[in-house]
Amino acid sequence: MKAGKDKVISLHYTLTVDGEQVESSLDRNEPLWVLLGHGQLIPGLEKALDGNEAGAKLQVEVAPEEGYGVRQEGQIQRVPKKYFQNGARLKAGDTTVLALKEGGHRVVVVHKVGMSAVDVDLNHPMAGKTLHFDVTVNDVRDGTEEEIQHGHAHPPGAEAH
Repeated sequence: MKAGKDKVISLHYTLTVDGEQVESSLDRNEPLWVLLGHGQLIPGLEKALDGNEAGAKLQVEVAPEEGYGVRQEGQIQRVPKKYFQNGARLKAGDTTVLALKEGGHRVVVVHKVGMSAVDVDLNHPMAGKTLHFDVTVNDVRDGTEEEIQHGHAHPPGAEAH
C-alpha cells in the first residue's frame, strides 16, 4: 500500500541540522505514527513520504520554505512571565512553549529575561534552517473513519481521543 492522504504511516526518523542530530525516534525506540494529509508533518517531509510503501528508506532534505518557514525579522515580543510555566527559571537562548490567548501553543526562543516580562522570538527555533531527515517507513495502512474525523493517527494501544 502506498502512503498518501488519509493513510496512516508508522516511521522512524532521525533529524539533523547543520550536521548535528536534533532528534530521533530511534532514541525513544518508538516509531512516529502519522495520519497523512492532516497537517501533522511539515509539508516537505509529507511530500517526500507520499507514494512510498512499507520498507522504504529515504533521505530527505527540506528547505525552510517547506519546513518551519523562513526566519522573519521583527518577531521579538514582550510577554509577561505569568504566561510561562517556568518563567522564573528561563534564560536567553532557552526554547520554551508559550500558551496562546486564542488557544494552542507556540514554541519560542527566549531572547531576554526581565523582572516581570520575557522577550521571546516568535520564529520557530528551526525557522530558516535546512532540515535533513533519514526516514524508514515501517507500515502504511488506511486511516480509520475515527482517525480521519479526529485528524490524527491512533497508534496501536493508544486510546482514541
